[in-house]
Amino acid sequence: MIPDPEALAARLRAHPGIRSKLAIGQATAALGLAGHATGQPGDDAAVLPRAGGYDLLAGEGFIPGFVQDDPWFAGWCGVMVNLSDIAAMGGHAVALIDQIWAPDAATAAPLLAGLRDAAAAYGVPLVGGHTNFAAGELNLAVSVLGRATALISSFAARPGQVLIAVHDPRGSYRNFDNFCAALAAPPARLRGDLALLPELAEAGLVRAGKDISQGGIPGTALMLAESSGVGIEIDLSRVTPPPGVPLERWLRSFPSFGFLLTAAPEQADEICRRFTARDLAAAVIGQVTPGSAVTLRSGASAAIFWDPKITPYLGLTQREHADA
Repeated sequence: MIPDPEALAARLRAHPGIRSKLAIGQATAALGLAGHATGQPGDDAAVLPRAGGYDLLAGEGFIPGFVQDDPWFAGWCGVMVNLSDIAAMGGHAVALIDQIWAPDAATAAPLLAGLRDAAAAYGVPLVGGHTNFAAGELNLAVSVLGRATALISSFAARPGQVLIAVHDPRGSYRNFDNFCAALAAPPARLRGDLALLPELAEAGLVRAGKDISQGGIPGTALMLAESSGVGIEIDLSRVTPPPGVPLERWLRSFPSFGFLLTAAPEQADEICRRFTARDLAAAVIGQVTPGSAVTLRSGASAAIFWDPKITPYLGLTQREHADA
């Protein structure tokens, strides 16, 4: 049964995974950054134009409790989420660096093993970083360099496009609301699945999107809508969680492979076909609209989840968008 959109929107607005993103806006405001600044803050990776394409830089710091509760998986995620950010931009990852804090080498060992195992599985080298074995507790940050010839951007969604959700349903929850479909997957499948994103960008099929982050589907849609200066309507009846997962939990979940993409309606079938051919789930779940609000709809009932013009989320917009 689909929950009442008004009550669901209120619960999601209050969820810590969605509200935690508000800290990004506080940090970028303190740094004087905006969406039109160098690197295009608000995208999943910093964009640095170069001859023939773009360099992409991204990084992730991790919640200390998560790292300490499951250090091997935290190390794996340090690689996985960074590679997802690069793919979400239409890029290929080139190399990773890590930053490790631990009381001693033995405490750091499972974290380092997770980093090593994931780098090997995804075929992206770890090329260095920073290590401190005299810290008070275990913690982790990881950064990545990527390259793209055509971009998928948070700033390129336009009214009239459809919203496509993509995920790998062949997984289970590891902890919190982290739905992991990567650990049992063969390395060739992991690499091939991520390669679909730059293929779609280079084919001109997708220009806008984000990877589904800790904010889940509605929080990610909100970041996309705010950056692009558009509204987004999500049709709850079209959102299909993995088998056995309740809709509300899926909406706030952080999948190991999950993306929101926008595209012209006539290209949606081809985009979805490329994912489903690899046994990934892909479907149109909504539309991009004029305005600014992210709305949840179920039949004739609809509720505003968040309107960033009233309550800014990241606060990272660009001055004017050139329609193209």
